[in-house]
Amino acid sequence: MNLDGKTTVVTGAANGIGAALARRFHAAGARVVVADRDAKNLQAIEAELNAIRADSAFAVVADIGSEQGNVALIDAARAKFGFIDLFYANAGVGMGTDLESTDEETWETAMNINLHSHRWAAKHLMGEWLAAGEGYFCSTASAAGLLSQIGSGPYSVTKHGAVAFAEWLSITYGDRGVRVTTLCPQGVNTNMLNPPDAKGDVANSGGGAVKASGAVLEPSEVADIVYQTILDERFLVMPHPEVHTYEKRKVDDRDRWLSGMRRLQARVSG
Repeated sequence: MNLDGKTTVVTGAANGIGAALARRFHAAGARVVVADRDAKNLQAIEAELNAIRADSAFAVVADIGSEQGNVALIDAARAKFGFIDLFYANAGVGMGTDLESTDEETWETAMNINLHSHRWAAKHLMGEWLAAGEGYFCSTASAAGLLSQIGSGPYSVTKHGAVAFAEWLSITYGDRGVRVTTLCPQGVNTNMLNPPDAKGDVANSGGGAVKASGAVLEPSEVADIVYQTILDERFLVMPHPEVHTYEKRKVDDRDRWLSGMRRLQARVSG
């Protein structure tokens, strides 16, 4: 998809990968609706982009952890710029550890933001896209969605779900004009990997394993790779090529791969 003149929506756009995606799409000529709960940073992104090209960015303070929050975001984006050509479900949380320590509220929050928000957005976009015979759904999952996340059950489970949902969307609607892309990075230099207070989140419990497994990329590097993938209309964005190697090892001998993951978990936990 050529993004010039298109309307895009990016969630989790106040920081990190989301902000980098918003800037990259805007540089390609897109109108960008940026959504997040962080109003201050979000409004700064909006002002930055509108200073480059007037009335080309629109900030929506949104909580996409509920169906109604997604509906409100989509309605606001349509009211401002009309047809949504590309929706990028980027917002995510890294939280929770093991079964003993993680409460039900944490599991529910992770499920709602990392997985159900994708479903809710697609649900309320699909009718218009199918009627038009075109539309693009993108999501940020994780290498954890292809492999697993040491230290965090909620993160691992929800990111697997995000990949599965994107695959299902492509299978079900790909021949009806809806394109799908999902991003599965390993380490990216964001607040999730390096939070100010790491207590109890995935960065604290599994960040060491992530950093030990490959390079840590900058959000702008990832955004460039995502943009090229969208231009090429391919499904999977894998900025860390080593993830493909790990995935092949997992498929070739799952028991051996699981044994290796247990050893890695023991090493980073010790």
